[in-house]
Amino acid sequence: MINTKSIRIEDFDYPLPDERIARYPLDDRESCRLLMRDKSGNISDHYFRDIVELLPVNSLLIYNNTRVINARLRFRKGENHDGAVIEIFCLDPVEPADYACNFASNTRCSWSCFVGNSKRWKEGELSMTTKIEDEELTLFAKRLNKGENSSVVQFSWDNPGVTFSEIIKAVGEIPIPPYLNRSTEKSDLTDYQTVYSHIDGSVAAPTAGLHFTDNLLKKISEAGVERRELTLHVGAGTFQPVKSEDIGEHKMHDEFIAVSRSLIDELAVTDREVIAVGTTSVRTLESLYQIGCLISEGKFDGDVPQWYAYEPSHPKLSRKESLTIVSHYMAEKNIETLTASTRIIIAPGYEYRVVDGMITNFHQPKSTLLLLVSAFIGDDWLKMYRYALDNDFRFLSYGDANLLLR
Repeated sequence: MINTKSIRIEDFDYPLPDERIARYPLDDRESCRLLMRDKSGNISDHYFRDIVELLPVNSLLIYNNTRVINARLRFRKGENHDGAVIEIFCLDPVEPADYACNFASNTRCSWSCFVGNSKRWKEGELSMTTKIEDEELTLFAKRLNKGENSSVVQFSWDNPGVTFSEIIKAVGEIPIPPYLNRSTEKSDLTDYQTVYSHIDGSVAAPTAGLHFTDNLLKKISEAGVERRELTLHVGAGTFQPVKSEDIGEHKMHDEFIAVSRSLIDELAVTDREVIAVGTTSVRTLESLYQIGCLISEGKFDGDVPQWYAYEPSHPKLSRKESLTIVSHYMAEKNIETLTASTRIIIAPGYEYRVVDGMITNFHQPKSTLLLLVSAFIGDDWLKMYRYALDNDFRFLSYGDANLLLR
């Protein structure tokens, strides 16, 4: 039996030459390469457009509909805005805490933020003046408190006819991954969004979905594969490396999830194979199962703890039992969409309960995402990555894809 907390992250390292990191996506999203691992453990080389024929017949494809926000705001100090640049990176809404309500704010709101060049902003307000659809306004930023890793920043503005959502779309910058080693470009505004994104909230894209086009989705539906969506707002912690020797010392970040009751009801009884698009969808679906177990023990408080799935006393319900409990919980509380926070870590020793297959990209060495893949296909991850490195596959967010079945 695997002692998950004692797993050494060094065992999930591999050499990734800088030139193998894709800096830009291909012009044709669906023409990227796809490495498939089938249920027998065989690997085969394809193009992403071939996924129409490769997905299991009558399967259920579930993807994350989150949309990346222009989360990076750059202010300049001084009355003439010619002083030091202070970069504010919005992470999670604080007041209002609800994403939709926060984006709809028309006078002020606050966020948990990373602050770049923080030492140069010791006190006072920052400001910038801009025009949004001929509406002039001044945006102010005030740091309410300074934490160990982040600060709470209050934003306010002097034009109530403009919402915070409109402001960040106009003056913010889309935050591409740090490992791309370049500045955000105009093309990233569309390249770094999935074609089905429509719920604002992420600070990083669910990148496995970047390969889909509207045409490809249409073909998938015509082939008899049903499509469903859910929401997980990706946090900056997705890029956080595991710095401890043993993963038991690694602290997972919170991420907001939202899933409709109709999808939960369907998942409870379906005999279709559930194929998750991206690790964010995987984490959301498996968190749903854990929520049902937490409810059954009277322990659910809106959060999925990092190590709950590995506790010796875990109730180990069937998928149907757990998701039915979630549905009944929602009915009792008259909830149509379940919202929660998840810190689940999926690593070798985890037993998958909802996901039967996944589409994902090639992940960074020593990452929790690589642990998640290993938990699904075991040591075959290493065979796949060696093949990809030997055969010129492109890695990370704008790179090529995997289809993993078991």
